[in-house]
Amino acid sequence: MPNYQAISRQRHASQRWQRHSGYAFAAADAVIPLAAAEMPKAVISLPLAFIEQAEAFVPVAVLGLQPGSNLFVAPDGRWSGHYIPAAFRSYPFRLAQTEDAQQVLCIDEDSGLVSAGPAGEGFFTEDGQPAQAVLAILNFLNQIEQSRLATVAACAVLQQHQLIRPWPVTLQTDAGEQQITGLFQIDEAALNRLPADALHPLAQAGALLLAYCQLLSMQHLPVLGQLAQARAKAAAAPATLPPGDLDLEFLNRGDTISFGNLF
Repeated sequence: MPNYQAISRQRHASQRWQRHSGYAFAAADAVIPLAAAEMPKAVISLPLAFIEQAEAFVPVAVLGLQPGSNLFVAPDGRWSGHYIPAAFRSYPFRLAQTEDAQQVLCIDEDSGLVSAGPAGEGFFTEDGQPAQAVLAILNFLNQIEQSRLATVAACAVLQQHQLIRPWPVTLQTDAGEQQITGLFQIDEAALNRLPADALHPLAQAGALLLAYCQLLSMQHLPVLGQLAQARAKAAAAPATLPPGDLDLEFLNRGDTISFGNLF
């Protein structure tokens, strides 16, 4: 379990941190929330959906077919896709909200990337000011947080116009059909039926961007099946591939291969 602690001079002045060299820490994340600012880049290579949280909807990248399994993280920790969500790029840092609604920068002290040894970068300069690298991370996370707040508002507008509906996914496996539940998609027919005067507030809120990104991204759902097949093939024939290596050439092609009835 992560152990996020607020960064402070008292706690971290004599400690150092290292940048992560792989994404094994994300291997159990089958979905990861996205901010609106990420979606135009994420739509290029990742299937996107919505999930329901506290009676509201959140856009996510769909990274696996089973809970606790991220197919975009190779066995050796490499990232197998083209776009890496911001939440993973900023690890082991994150923002947390205090009881008085202030945002503070935190770090996962159980990440293995924080130590009192000489390796890595300092949190603070010799005169006690935050190091430039820490300030850059804080700025990045603040931008993502601002985009996240805008994303919440955009999703509320989509929900208000009843444009989000369940996305039933049926996966054909060797053991038969597997139902994937809990995902939601844009109701394209309902979107197309909206009168012209309803489109302006959707555009103003950034909701149209989210809607079209999600719809366009659905073409990438078969990639999950291809990644699952590649992983199963590597596990079944370990002698033919170096440890942790997967045949991921299909990710560099523009075509897709069939993986049964995915949606």
